[in-house]
Amino acid sequence: MSPIPGSGLAKGLAVTLRTMTKKTVTEQYPDAQPELPPRTRGVIGLFEENCTVCMLCARECPDWCIYIDSHKETVPPAAPGGRERSRNVLDRFAIDFSLCMYCGICIEVCPFDALFWSPEFEYAETDIHELTHERDKLREWMWTVPAPPALDPAAEEPKELAAARKAADKLAAAQETPEPGPQGDA
Repeated sequence: MSPIPGSGLAKGLAVTLRTMTKKTVTEQYPDAQPELPPRTRGVIGLFEENCTVCMLCARECPDWCIYIDSHKETVPPAAPGGRERSRNVLDRFAIDFSLCMYCGICIEVCPFDALFWSPEFEYAETDIHELTHERDKLREWMWTVPAPPALDPAAEEPKELAAARKAADKLAAAQETPEPGPQGDA
């Protein structure tokens, strides 16, 4: 059985008429800021104090868009008779957002919580070479990172906090009980 001639045209016109009667939902972007979901992936912020230059983020990045340079410094001994230690000092931390695919692997693998998602999304540049943002720019975005969601009040207390609380309670109880003094002969 062959379709009725012109039925496709009629279906297309019906769709057009339905959409013409609906109210548009266009947001006037520069004038009205969009309402972003709480877990929006905008740009990556760097909390420099937590970075130990372990290079995990750069090694795990599938696009190789993270550039890290560092040098070693010698730290004097903490106690007399101790030995000197060396530590890495961050010289450069940059992310090339023209290469980044916003997968979040770098944030997930960071063991020291130095990288975070910021909801900032207005960082367009006129030149592609300016999309490589250095640590000072990444640090600016750190202050736009939203606070983590509140813990569930019905959730079980984390074992680390429970152990710390138990140790603190034991120490407080030991300080409250008076120590027996020397007993003299009567």
